[in-house]
Amino acid sequence: MTCLKPEAAAPSETGPNGADFNPFAVMQPRRPDAIPQDFRNGGRVKAADVAPAGVYLPNNNKMTPAMRSPDYVQMSTAAAITLGIMPGMLYRCACTRCLNLLLTYPEGCRANCAYCGLARHREAERDYADRNFIRVDWPAVPMAEIVEKVAADGEDTPFHRMCISMITHPRSDDDTVTVLKQWTDRIDPATVPVSILSNPTTMQRVDVETLKGLGADIFTVALDAATPEIFDRTRGKGVDSPHSWKKYWDILMDARDIFGPQKFGAHIIVGMGETEADVLHLVQQLVDLGGHSHMFCFFPEKGSLMDHLPATPRDQWRRVQLARYLIDYCDVRVERMAFDGEGRVTDFGLPQGELDAIVDAGIAFRTSGCPGKFQEDISACDRPYGDSPPSNIASYPFQPAGADVRRIRHQLDMEKPGEAYEPGEEFDDPDDGPDDDAPQDRAAAAAGAP
Repeated sequence: MTCLKPEAAAPSETGPNGADFNPFAVMQPRRPDAIPQDFRNGGRVKAADVAPAGVYLPNNNKMTPAMRSPDYVQMSTAAAITLGIMPGMLYRCACTRCLNLLLTYPEGCRANCAYCGLARHREAERDYADRNFIRVDWPAVPMAEIVEKVAADGEDTPFHRMCISMITHPRSDDDTVTVLKQWTDRIDPATVPVSILSNPTTMQRVDVETLKGLGADIFTVALDAATPEIFDRTRGKGVDSPHSWKKYWDILMDARDIFGPQKFGAHIIVGMGETEADVLHLVQQLVDLGGHSHMFCFFPEKGSLMDHLPATPRDQWRRVQLARYLIDYCDVRVERMAFDGEGRVTDFGLPQGELDAIVDAGIAFRTSGCPGKFQEDISACDRPYGDSPPSNIASYPFQPAGADVRRIRHQLDMEKPGEAYEPGEEFDDPDDGPDDDAPQDRAAAAAGAP
């Protein structure tokens, strides 16, 4: 059984000093330490010179094999469980609907993003294939084996989408093309559409054109930071990392031109020191360009330069989730919303009755990402528990109902008379659907991709 260990403490409902948001001044990453020369660029792996042999399960092998893309890719634990690569269960989910694939190299990602478990600064601590990413391990699997398994399922595949996640590496652009072509040669993109989670730092416009020409359906850019200042201190010069806000926006604009309306988007992490107004004006900007936002709740990733910082308070997260959904799918403009002096949403720009109906529907609080086959506002990329433990769900990978909605309303300070939320009730509420009857932190959970 593959599972997540119980958290020592669930994310707080509030931020530092009881605040209901994470202020900029608090969310300062540590500076990365110097890496010994022998550990740089996958030095230990290369010195061991161990040939890859089939599926590699992180931490289960004594030595990391010298695996590299395009022959190998890593996949999320949730995808590996769904594909039958690993045993396990997903808490209140039958499977994941997105096959998230991550390029992999012994040298690892050459960027140093402060919130990421794959960051370069971990070279002295863990070999690349053993590093956690959005809360779980990522087994490495031969690409040919993945294609064979999915092709054999044909129209019966559980996956609504496949996503190739690039990393910062000299071979990432060429290998993404090879992995995409290997997929589309066997699997019709009409059956399983393909998304690209890009690495703008190494890309040019022609690379975006090539991926579109080979059958990629959606192109996304992980801005992650909502402002240039936060981008620089978490992804750029502030942490000795090569990324720049301008280059990310240049490639995002190329994607808008090449992929077209509703076929490009940006990832945004909420709770890294921006205000709610910052995030939601960015969401509106993306909508006005013809794209979408894919939202993540900040969680202190173990081993990252921000692992000592607080997770996003749930009330901040719920306000942004709801407002983002209204902008993306309900034609509510950010200009209709109101914000207080701290940039918090105080008015969502809708009459209370209409707002209540959207909250009760629950879709606004599901994981956001590239669409699946159910409907446009339900993401294929459900990333089960990638930004929270099951005990305090941030992005719901299933349809919230019953006590889930009551808890959401409690976090939004929108409880209905006579329907107050009782802590823990969602774990044994029969209205909540296919619940596991185990204790809340028992490990029937696995995380998905970015």
